[in-house]
Amino acid sequence: MSIQKRLDQVLRRHEDIRAMLENSNDLDQQETAKLSKEFVRLSKIANEINALRTAERELKNSEELNTTSEDDFDLKKLIQEDIDSLKNKIEIFNNNIRVMLLPKDNDDERNVIVEVRAGTGGDEAGLFAADLLRMYQRYAAIKGWHFELLNSNDTGNGSLREAVAEISGLDVFSRLKFESGVHRVQRVPETEANGRIHTSAATVAVLPDAEDVDVVVNEKDLQIDVYRASGAGGQHVNKTESAIRITHLPTGIVVTQQDDRSQHKNKAKAMKILRAKLYDLENARKNAERAAERKSQVGRGDRSERVRTYNFPQGRVTDHRINLTLYKLSLVLEGEALDEIIDGLITEHQARMLAKDVE
Repeated sequence: MSIQKRLDQVLRRHEDIRAMLENSNDLDQQETAKLSKEFVRLSKIANEINALRTAERELKNSEELNTTSEDDFDLKKLIQEDIDSLKNKIEIFNNNIRVMLLPKDNDDERNVIVEVRAGTGGDEAGLFAADLLRMYQRYAAIKGWHFELLNSNDTGNGSLREAVAEISGLDVFSRLKFESGVHRVQRVPETEANGRIHTSAATVAVLPDAEDVDVVVNEKDLQIDVYRASGAGGQHVNKTESAIRITHLPTGIVVTQQDDRSQHKNKAKAMKILRAKLYDLENARKNAERAAERKSQVGRGDRSERVRTYNFPQGRVTDHRINLTLYKLSLVLEGEALDEIIDGLITEHQARMLAKDVE
């Protein structure tokens, strides 16, 4: 299919959905919601297509006018400037449209489960894991997303062994999916008398949130253990059997939850995490293309590779997948400059897809 036919197809679909929504009495609530979401997405593309075609008509008129103004040097100069400007606009419109027409990740609009775990480096790794968790919490606040801590295991001195959080809002997975991987920190610990720089790491996993309809979990496949909570947690610790451990026998995935006083609430949170893990596992198995993209390091789900380094002495953050370095470490950890890195990763991802589309 030629690009022009594809654009015409988008415009026709946009108008068809508009007509259906105007007569929404014939649709149920679920169909209306689905069409409304598609209409919003196509409206952005339709606006860009219409702007492109307006610019193309203006360019044609200017080029025709340019051929009839051979004796007026000043007029020809103005017309040529207009032609150059229109050609530049047309190139931008075409690039924008190509990006908009790229295949979407089906999970981009989903909420996410974020897991942060201390890696190599002892206490420093735990402190860094806590820094990363706060970074995502602050970034969520900036984006207007909802951040809920589902589970945490800390040492009581600000160091974090592991934590699991749910982040919900608009297009959360599309922004955070590139955060999965090993995050490395280089800094001088407060306990280091000689000022030596230590290197430690934490791992981040970003999983698309899964609903009951996405993953069917059979009770017979689950081993559920109830035990007393341990660690910092108040008077209820070790007095009530509220903590939950769920083992999914077919895959061996284990999820524990003890943050809530209620056994039922802990079980519900543990099941939410388990569904996200099973959904991600099934996607990795089914979707070979996604697996290939992850291996390319952009948006990789495998936590075995270093993706980013946070160097405190130099005040810099380097994302190794796209060779991007920002001397804004404090702003990145505050969530304020994290978009600059994520935007770079998205741009690189789109460039790869566009190159693939051209082949």
